[in-house]
Amino acid sequence: MKLTKKFVEVVVRFDGNGIIPLEIHWPDGRVFEIDRVLDVRQAASVAVGGIGIRYKCKIGGKERLLFYEEPRWFVEAKSPGV
Repeated sequence: MKLTKKFVEVVVRFDGNGIIPLEIHWPDGRVFEIDRVLDVRQAASVAVGGIGIRYKCKIGGKERLLFYEEPRWFVEAKSPGV
């Protein structure tokens, strides 16, 4: 399965621990609430390239990766037509 870098809008909260993502807003209008952040670390996206802060999140019962590559957020998404 081929993946692509998909830039998304993210609603965040700033607190004493840093930036906490709360929701991902997909370009087609869908909103995905982040149930829980499981891990935060500096990391590269092996699948699509890029490096930044990687958030391992629980969304709808599944683990997903969200990246903050300053100044934008992206996810690893299926390429169109795949």
